[in-house]
Amino acid sequence: MARDIGEGFQLVTERTFKGYTLSELDQLGFEMDRYLRELRGESQGGESTQEIQVRNRKIQRLNTALVVLRGYRSKSRR
Repeated sequence: MARDIGEGFQLVTERTFKGYTLSELDQLGFEMDRYLRELRGESQGGESTQEIQVRNRKIQRLNTALVVLRGYRSKSRR
């Protein structure tokens, strides 16, 4: 699911996470963090402007999804 979010196939809102258990949300957060580190670690040597934009969009989608996930988790803890 982390790759689907990065690629833009899966849109993320708080309702996206309602059917998941806390352990599944933890696992999803871990996988999104891992994929985000993988994207940031890719070398940028010789990439075209379009490739850089695609990479940055993936990073932005994952960051946004992580913010929404963390917000949902903090609301559900109350």
